[in-house]
Amino acid sequence: MKILGLTGSIGMGKSTAAAMFRHLGVPVHDADATTHELMAPDGLAFGPIARAFPDVIVNGRIDRQALGKIAFANPDVLKTLETILHPLVRAAENRFLAAQRRLGRKLVVLDIPLLYETSGEKRCDHVAVVSAPGFIQRQRVLSREGMTETKFSAILSKQMPDIEKRKRADFIIPTGLGRAVTFQYIQGIIDQLS
Repeated sequence: MKILGLTGSIGMGKSTAAAMFRHLGVPVHDADATTHELMAPDGLAFGPIARAFPDVIVNGRIDRQALGKIAFANPDVLKTLETILHPLVRAAENRFLAAQRRLGRKLVVLDIPLLYETSGEKRCDHVAVVSAPGFIQRQRVLSREGMTETKFSAILSKQMPDIEKRKRADFIIPTGLGRAVTFQYIQGIIDQLS
């Protein structure tokens, strides 16, 4: 079974690309979705996060915006949060991979936003990076509810620059030329790896 890492900076179209892989029959493990599940009131990370950061619990739920605000402002808080979440996300990923191997899949995708930043590429056979021109990325991100220039800059500062990701990638998926072009590139990757 081949493992394709799918990554890209914020606003580059990774979620759209992941949905296209799914549409074409390739199982995708979404690290962000897993994180959301883990942080839900019945999730495995809820208790440890509530104990470490009691101020972010509002009405029995983790206020993700409040948590994000303190995590991005304080490297120690971010480190604590990563220490809680990363092992749990990795365990879920391992369960996903084991299940797909049992099903005899030829190709699976690991959708990991900070793939290179966390050395996740070492767990993959190939890496595909979604990329769009900077002005499109900026437009997409700043149109999101609650997003500000400051927050956008803070997020970008934690991510490897797009140009560096593209240099390291085995495949580059353009997402600024329309969905049909993106779909065509993804189909080509699947044909090549399956």
